[in-house]
Amino acid sequence: MSTNARFADGSAVIGVVGLGYVGLPLLLAFAEKGYRTIGFDIDPEKPRALLAGESYLRHIPQDRISAARENLDATTEFSRVAEVDALLLCVPTPLDEHREPDLSFVRKTLDSVVPHLRPNTVLSLESTTYPGTTDEEVVARVRERGLVPGETVHVVYSPEREDPGNTQFGTTAIPKIVGGVTPACLEAGSALYRTIFAEIVPVSSPAVAEMTKLLENIYRAVNIGLVNELKVVADAMGIDIWEVVDAASTKPFGFTPFYPGPGLGGHCIPIDPFYLTWKAREFDVHTRFIELAGEVNRAMPDFVVDKIFRALNDSGHSVRGSRILILGLAYKPGVDDTRESPAFTLIEKLERLGATVEFHDPYLSEIPPTREHAQLAGRKRVPIEEAKGFDAVVLVTHHPDYREHDFSALPCPFIDTRNAVPEENRPRDYRRA
Repeated sequence: MSTNARFADGSAVIGVVGLGYVGLPLLLAFAEKGYRTIGFDIDPEKPRALLAGESYLRHIPQDRISAARENLDATTEFSRVAEVDALLLCVPTPLDEHREPDLSFVRKTLDSVVPHLRPNTVLSLESTTYPGTTDEEVVARVRERGLVPGETVHVVYSPEREDPGNTQFGTTAIPKIVGGVTPACLEAGSALYRTIFAEIVPVSSPAVAEMTKLLENIYRAVNIGLVNELKVVADAMGIDIWEVVDAASTKPFGFTPFYPGPGLGGHCIPIDPFYLTWKAREFDVHTRFIELAGEVNRAMPDFVVDKIFRALNDSGHSVRGSRILILGLAYKPGVDDTRESPAFTLIEKLERLGATVEFHDPYLSEIPPTREHAQLAGRKRVPIEEAKGFDAVVLVTHHPDYREHDFSALPCPFIDTRNAVPEENRPRDYRRA
């Protein structure tokens, strides 16, 4: 029986490498459709948790994993790749210390799985990357093993579009872009994803799919950079930028609202645009809009620090020696995902100025390990009831909990970087940044 036929009749075995915010929802989606699934991860804790029916991501309820356990398997043993009909790679693609693409996770994963691929397996890369990666990294390695794309292996690129915590657009409700190395690869990849996704969007090549994903994130990064720059201008003029954006949003055409903040966070927007910037240099092209937006967005924590400095000064305190409470570590509301969160940058900048900084986040009891801010790992959450004992409180993440919390009795300056607190819950010294 052909691989495509096994996808159609439900007998195919689906493997997912990388069981994080992207890979786990994908694995569950196939398992819930009745497919036998195998999750692969180098972190033994993730397979252990799944085999025990436990969730390690806050926005994925434990009962969803328990309900899918009959079809779920998970392991750290990459030799079991030989059991699957399709293998989806959902591994990190961060930037290195020079803000250049770090494909080490992709390369190490390919070196681990390609030797175990059986004939006619669909191999799909979902990690965000620059145009050309599928050909340069994936195709090159399968050819080294004597596999021929479109004949003995089906190589596709299908970018993830996961939005953790988004209840309106779950994993399978988002149209799925698929680019195949050959027409046969595209057909096989489409057959795979059609089993769980409501809509398939085939494109002419992996490079088109890779560029599409970058366009989506660059569009957001540039527009966020624009509104962040306008926030600085409006602030200097004494104009409320949030009122301006809300007023502009009443135009029924030609305008999409973006909102300012303390800096960019998440696994996509702060990182992905620089994948294209790096690749464009190979073609002697300078991506000026992308780089300018990056400069503006990376400067926003300094803008917030200046606002905190002024608020403390007005209340008779200096930054040095002050106790400052950060509200929210996650990069977006309603989740526990701290990847690239600007909160960490703010903590470090304030501490370098001599402040004592603590945090509260309703979804995080302590600061998790991160590569960029390893020295902060393990710090414990402060109860929000203790906020009144700080010299300044800074809201960084607009969690629903903070929109509902009554801060009106706080005696210290409250700096809101998200315009999140309604008027009736604001303290006397309320400021936006």
